[in-house]
Amino acid sequence: MQVTEHVHAIKIPFSLTTDSGIVVERFVYAYLIYGKDVCLVDCGVASSEKLIFDYMEKTDRDPQEISLIVQTHSHADHIGATPAIKELTGCEVAAHRNAIEWIEDPGVQFRERPIPNFDKLTGGPVKVDRVLEDGDVIKLGEGMSLRIIHTPGHSKGSISLFLSPDNVLFSGDSIPLVGDIPIYDDVTAVLSSLRKLRKIDNVGVLLSSWDDPIDGDEVYMAIDKGADYVKKVHESVQNFSSVSWEKVLEGIGLEGVQINPLVLRTFMAHLNVDHDLS
Repeated sequence: MQVTEHVHAIKIPFSLTTDSGIVVERFVYAYLIYGKDVCLVDCGVASSEKLIFDYMEKTDRDPQEISLIVQTHSHADHIGATPAIKELTGCEVAAHRNAIEWIEDPGVQFRERPIPNFDKLTGGPVKVDRVLEDGDVIKLGEGMSLRIIHTPGHSKGSISLFLSPDNVLFSGDSIPLVGDIPIYDDVTAVLSSLRKLRKIDNVGVLLSSWDDPIDGDEVYMAIDKGADYVKKVHESVQNFSSVSWEKVLEGIGLEGVQINPLVLRTFMAHLNVDHDLS
């Protein structure tokens, strides 16, 4: 769907099968920025290139116009189709330096962050052509630019992007979603990143990877709610981790959610914080 004059959103469904055989339905967003060329923000899971290319053709753009992929981070559901799209279009791939190793060698990612169905989500290794740092600006032509904002926490190499003049903030997975399973590696970094995003003026539209587009006053409310959610998770971990992980989930309103490696990784990150987050 078209979100602004230049930005289009593609919602990509996928599923995960847990070790116990439970199928979990998920989705992730990829975003197209239409200018003289096309910039793609994240690529979804493996084989998502067909969905992306079909959308482009329906909106009268040629997939060969993709000149750049910007990865908000290195996780498999964001880089899965990147190798295929780069091979088919010859585009460049850009990512934060702390994301490069996991993008160029998914095997390292799986060893350090094993998740179910990893091999089905990722399309293999791909070379990163452009190393991004906090404050970098990518000129897209036709008066458009992307400012890079390093927002670690969900992962070390997570970035957000601010598109001018559309005033669109692409936040990747940097903003925790209330009511969803909390997934991040560094609690303090998450909150610091949220404070950084909160200070950005004139955000007209928030485009995250795991929530539908948000605009108007709801943008800053979503950031605040994400911070409050992290603090709620912290309180629950501190109060109930000695009882059971199920009790921790109940404390944050996720009764019945299955404990998985990513949830445990988040809870352990909270146990590594020995101070109050309020």
